[in-house]
Order: sequence, then structure tokens, then C-alpha cells
Amino acid sequence: MLSAIRRGLISSNVVLEKIMPLLTPTAIVVGVLNEAALLPFTWLVPWIFAFMTLIGSLKSNFRDLLAVLAKPQKLIILLIILHIVMPLIGWLAAMAFFPGDPYTVTGYVLLFAIPTGVVSVVWVSMHGGNVALTLALILIDTLLSPLVVPGTLYLLMGASVQIEIGEMMRGLLYMVVLPSVAGMLLNQFSKGKVTAVCGPPLAPFVKVGLFIVVSINGASIARYLKHPDGKLVLIIAVTFVTVLLGYVIGAVVSRRFRWDYENTVAVQFNSGMRNLSAGAVLAVKYFPPAVALPVISGMLFQQILAACSGMFIRSRAKRLLQAGLKAESLGGPKVTPAEGRISL
Repeated sequence: MLSAIRRGLISSNVVLEKIMPLLTPTAIVVGVLNEAALLPFTWLVPWIFAFMTLIGSLKSNFRDLLAVLAKPQKLIILLIILHIVMPLIGWLAAMAFFPGDPYTVTGYVLLFAIPTGVVSVVWVSMHGGNVALTLALILIDTLLSPLVVPGTLYLLMGASVQIEIGEMMRGLLYMVVLPSVAGMLLNQFSKGKVTAVCGPPLAPFVKVGLFIVVSINGASIARYLKHPDGKLVLIIAVTFVTVLLGYVIGAVVSRRFRWDYENTVAVQFNSGMRNLSAGAVLAVKYFPPAVALPVISGMLFQQILAACSGMFIRSRAKRLLQAGLKAESLGGPKVTPAEGRISL
């Protein structure tokens, strides 16, 4: 009986992974259409998110973390992209298109101040990327988030908006940091048994939790989404371009440093993906609803862009492999067909 339930949960997770690009946009629609029914459950969001973070962190361990820290170049570059380059791009774009609108500008800063998304592990592992680098980044980025997120908002927004820094830091601590540390410790002390036994059957609950969180947050700003105007269309367009830039910058940096396939996959996905569900929770809980619009709009296409990014990576790797095999047939050096050997 238990084995049948386990197999069913694992199978359902495979299905959910396939529909990931449509999951969050659908959740937003559900939230907007069921505003009255979902708003009373807003208090559940931090608890659901903490549960999601705990499950997502079960794959982390100190050994992989130390291995990445021993050669931290890629980790440092990713943190620079995530928390210096992209927040500045978001702030500059918002200042250019929404001058005199501090709440929308704050929304864009928050959009790019939040840590990389736990769901990036799914995309990186699906495309054969460097999972250890991804998990180390998620853990370190998560641990730093109570300082980085409020600090970035304060540096770029100053006194333009009221920021409850202390409350936000506590929220990030309880919702993100403590569950992450708990998951890593469970994996470490069980010597990986918790991950092997509980990880696969619990994985679909992360996707279901994501759907619920996004739906409830969508309901929180439904009044803006139900009556779209020119400003909302512009917000969606600016968000699309700036989020896309994250993936592009990751691809350009990987190519510049000639990293192999595994690291290219990890860097490209982690440069583009954000923990938008956490950002939406922070926006709804600590700011006026207008701040949440850029973050929620990012949910419309972050997963779709991730799927497109994966297709681009695979296509380029295939072209390079074919070119290498052709060169080998003409007397060039032997090419190893393993994707991890391909320099993108």
C-alpha cells in the first residue's frame, strides 16, 4: 500500500515537472478568479512557503557546500549577477519607465533583490547541470537574504518608501533561513537517507505548495489584474525584458569564461530565476499592493522563460557536438560526446 502511494507521488511529480512552465501563470488566473474565497487564507502563505523551503533543502549537505566554497569563482560571479547587476538593471529600468512612482520602482528592486529560486534545482537537474553549485548557491543566498534583501531595498530606495526592515528580516528568517538549515541538517545527520526516502515522494508537494502560494498572492492583487490598464501592460512588458536579461547575462558570462555544459546550465538558470513566491509574500505582507505587481507579473513567464532557456542550451550543445564530430571526421581532435565535456 505504502509503496503504491510512493510510486503514485513520484509519477505525479514527473507530470508536474512537465507542466512547470504553465503552473504559475495558471495559479495567478485561479487566484484572480477566486479572490473572495482565497483571501481569508493569506495567513497560511508563510507556513506553506516554509514547508516548501524545508523539502527543497533536503538535498543540501555540508560536503557539497564545502566543495563549491573551495573553488568559489562561479559562486561569486553568480552572487554578483544576482545582487548587484540585476537589482541595478531593475532599478534603472523602473526609474526610466515609472518616474515618480516609488511603489512600482520598489517592486522592481524587490523583484531582483530576492534570492535565487529553489525551483531552479528542478530545471538544472532536468537539463544535466551542476546541481551541487546550484544547491550551494541557494543555501548561501538564502542564508544571506535577511541582510541582502532589506539592505538592497534601503540602498536603492532610501527613504522613498517605508521599509519595515526588522519585520522583513524576521520574516525571511522564519520563512526561508531556518527551514533551509533544518533541511540541510536532516540530510547531513541522516547521511542522505532522508533525501533518498522522503525527497521523491515529497517533491510534488513543493509544486502544489507553489501553486497554492501563487494563487493566494494572485488573489491579494486581483483588483489590479481584473482591470488592466496601460500601466499594467507596461509593467508586464518591462518585467518580461528585465527577467529575460537575467538569463541572457548568465549565458553571456558562461560563454565568456568558456565554462562546460554542466556549469553553463547552472549559471544560466540561476542568473534568471528568482524565488518569486517569496518575493510576492514579502511584497504583500510588508508593502502596499502596488509593490507586488512587478513581482507577480514575473510569475507569468519566469517558468516559460526557463523552459525556453533550457531549449536554447540543449540546441547549442547539440550544434557544438555535431560540429566537433564533423571536425573529428576530418582529422581533428577526438570529441567526447558527453555533454558535460562540451564548452559552451
